[in-house]
Amino acid sequence: MEEILKNLPEKAKDKHKENKKFFATLRKKPPKHLDAQMEELHYEEFEKTDCLSCANCCKTTGPLFTNKDIERISRHFRMKPSKFIENYLRVDEDNDHVLQQVPCTFLGSDNYCSIYEVRPKACREYPHTDRKDFHKISNITLQNTSICPAAYNIVEEMKRRMKT
Repeated sequence: MEEILKNLPEKAKDKHKENKKFFATLRKKPPKHLDAQMEELHYEEFEKTDCLSCANCCKTTGPLFTNKDIERISRHFRMKPSKFIENYLRVDEDNDHVLQQVPCTFLGSDNYCSIYEVRPKACREYPHTDRKDFHKISNITLQNTSICPAAYNIVEEMKRRMKT
């Protein structure tokens, strides 16, 4: 996995222009059953991919924390939401709550998440490749191909199947 992660940013960069063009075409005229196709690709890939052997998303990027996430996680820790925010979060340039630092504070050395059952929505949905209206989140997917090997593989398979 280390070798894959080491090469992933460069591979994604090499495919960036091609992928950007592909997603622009998808946005203009999304195939009729795109979401169903994406869901299928997503599940096929995650049959083969073990996130615990990677956890690169948790090591390199931080999720956005919604108010519901903050409420749920602070309740889990039996602390006031304001204290949770003070201890773990900061407000970014988009005025969103994000982690104070990466790697994620809740990621263990074994790649397990200590708050997995109550983790943020952004973490539960990552890498967002099975999301409804997939064609509308191409910028996120483009970014994720340089972070998540599964997202990279899903996009590559998607291009093969759609013959672009």
